[in-house]
Amino acid sequence: MAGSRPIIALAMGDPAGISPELAAKLLSQADIRSAARIVVFGDLRVLDRGAAVAGVSLDIETVSAEDQIPTDPTRPILVDLKNLDPGDVTIGAATLPGGRFATENFRRALQFAAAGRAQGVVFTPFNKKAMRMAYAGYDDEIRFIADVLKFDGPAREFNVLDELWNARVTSHIPLSEVASSITPEAILRNLALADACMRAAGFERPRIAVAGLNPHAGDGGNFGREEIDVIEPAVQQGIERGFAVAGPFPADTVFVRAKRGDFDAVLTMYHDQGQIAMKLMGFDRGVTLVGGFPFPICTPAHGTAYDIVGRGIANIGAARQAVLLAVRMASQPHLDDARDPTHA
Repeated sequence: MAGSRPIIALAMGDPAGISPELAAKLLSQADIRSAARIVVFGDLRVLDRGAAVAGVSLDIETVSAEDQIPTDPTRPILVDLKNLDPGDVTIGAATLPGGRFATENFRRALQFAAAGRAQGVVFTPFNKKAMRMAYAGYDDEIRFIADVLKFDGPAREFNVLDELWNARVTSHIPLSEVASSITPEAILRNLALADACMRAAGFERPRIAVAGLNPHAGDGGNFGREEIDVIEPAVQQGIERGFAVAGPFPADTVFVRAKRGDFDAVLTMYHDQGQIAMKLMGFDRGVTLVGGFPFPICTPAHGTAYDIVGRGIANIGAARQAVLLAVRMASQPHLDDARDPTHA
């Protein structure tokens, strides 16, 4: 892959929000076009509406089927699925047509990459309510991707802000279930996945800090024993397995240390423990990586922004970084080659 532009499949997301605008802006960016060969899955009519909102002119090639895609496209390609009349879009609202549109685009992009025709997938923001209307089993992107790819390996969402990563042990579960879900096995599994994904993104030996669960990391057992009984033993096992890991550290200060460069990543115990910190540090640049699959899958960390749709002011920063991260990971050795923490 070195010296060539990887092919990135771009799935248009929820049409009622800023996704069409972001897709159009991405396709108009000279640095994006020079970094990757983009193949878009969606509807030309929706993309044209996004371009009008964004105030950009698009220089793309449109095809009606994947078998018409040039093997070495010199400009972005749109696979026009003709799957949504813009007149059926209710701007600023989650709807079944919008969910069907985003679901089909994402499925086609994933299948395109799974067939070896793209080295990474990027999608502009989805609306989970709309996606559930269209796909009854839709819990989150991980579940949907696993269903499409028939994948049963470990996978997890990572938040990436510049060179700082956030991984987590638990994700989309109620807070009341977090403590019982944290086990040494779960911590080690997510530590190994974080290490592998970061190596696939170019880190030689990522330095990972593990956050505690309780206030002040339990304060020696005064505020809970999870750090003593579960987290610290898992960290020690991680060290013995060759990971550059340390902790547990109090969650209210570990990101301060990571931000100043002490660590490359923080492994948090639950969703908001890391999300709040990462989004406060760089909401307009943050990327969500769905890691663990055979190819990188990236998206902006923000949502569909129904409140600003149609105004042409959507910030492209996070979407741009999502593409560039997918390009960077597509240009590295395969994820399977990075799973062994002692290989470097």
